[in-house]
Amino acid sequence: MSIQSQSHPIRVVVLPGDGIGPEVIASAVSVLESAAAAHQLPLELTERPIAGAAIEAEGRPLPEATLQLCREADAVLFGAAGAPRWDHLRGDARPGAAIHGLRQRLGLSINLRPVRAFPALSGCGPLRPEVTRGTDFIVVRELSAGAYYGAHGRSGEGDSERAHDTITYSRQQIARVVGFAFELARGRSRHLTSVDKANALVSGRLWRDVTSELAADNPDVALDHQLIDSFALRMLQQPSALDVVVAENLFGDILSDEAAAISGSLGLMASASLNPDGGPALYEPIHGTAPDIAGRGIANPVGSILSVALLFEHSLRLPEVAAEIRAAVDAALDAGARTPDLGGTSSTGEMTAAVLDALSARESLEARK
Repeated sequence: MSIQSQSHPIRVVVLPGDGIGPEVIASAVSVLESAAAAHQLPLELTERPIAGAAIEAEGRPLPEATLQLCREADAVLFGAAGAPRWDHLRGDARPGAAIHGLRQRLGLSINLRPVRAFPALSGCGPLRPEVTRGTDFIVVRELSAGAYYGAHGRSGEGDSERAHDTITYSRQQIARVVGFAFELARGRSRHLTSVDKANALVSGRLWRDVTSELAADNPDVALDHQLIDSFALRMLQQPSALDVVVAENLFGDILSDEAAAISGSLGLMASASLNPDGGPALYEPIHGTAPDIAGRGIANPVGSILSVALLFEHSLRLPEVAAEIRAAVDAALDAGARTPDLGGTSSTGEMTAAVLDALSARESLEARK
C-alpha cells in the first residue's frame, strides 16, 4: 500500500555517535527501512560519525561536512554522544558539543518528548499501575536558550574559585515555544501546563507573563501555571491528568528524564527536535551513551524506534505510518519482549526483531483490507 506519491528519495542523515548509540540506531534504521519499503517510499540514508566517533575520525565532534549534509536532509537520526575516554575535553572540543551545535546551527528551538504508560509494562516501573494507568502526555521543551546557552565560566583559584551559568530568555524565545505548545494542545485535549520558577527567578516571571498573555489569544485551551518543584511531585502523583507540558530548557530536560519512571525505563523515551520555521528536524532517544552496557547487545532500542515514529509524524507528515510503528512496539511488548532494563532477557536484536515482526504482520493485514 502506498500512502503518498514520493518523487524524490527521503533523505535521512544517520549519526550513530558513541556508546550504545550505534546499537540502538541500527535498530531504528531497520524499522525506518521496513516502514518505508512497505509504503513504497524511496529512502536515501547517509551515515556519518558524530561526537566522540567524529573526534577520533576527523578531529572534531561536529565536522562541517556533516553539518552541511544535515542541512540538506529531510531529517536527522541521532544516537548518543560521549564516553569517559573523552571526559578530559572541554568546550567545543567535547563530544556533547556536537548535539548542541546541531541544535543551534539547524535552528532546533523546540523539543518534543512524549510520555506514555505502556499497558504491557504496568509493573516494570517504580510507580504503582493505578497511578500511571492511562498516562499520555507530551513535554514541550525550549531548546535554544536558558542555562545551557547563557553566559558561563569559571574564575579564581582555590577557595575563591567561582563558576556561573546564566539563564537568559527573550520574550520572543518564550513566545515561540509556548505558542507552539498552545497549538499542540489544541489538537489534543486542549489543556496546557506551563512550568516555571516565577517565585524565585526573574526569567521565570517573564516566562509566566508571556505565557499568560498568549493565553488570552488561545481561550479554547485551558492553561495552568505550575512551579517546577511542586510540579515534579505532581507529575509522578497524577500523571494521567496531564496533556501538554511546556517548560524552559533546563526544567524540560530534567522533567522529561524523570518522566521515564512513568513509562518504565529511560530506554523507552523518544524525542523530536524541531525548527518551527521549517528545515530538517532531529530525532533521538533521550538516554545517554550508557558506556557500562555498550557493546553487550542488551540496550533497549525502543526509544530510538519511537523516534522514527516521530520522524514519520513530523518531518514526513505521515501520522498513519507513525501509528503503525507505535502499534508494533505495543504488540512486541504485549507478546513479552523485554530488554534487561525492563526486567527481561531480550537482546537489542531480539527486541528489534519482535517490533519488525509485529510491523510486518500489521502491514500485511492492512494490505489485505
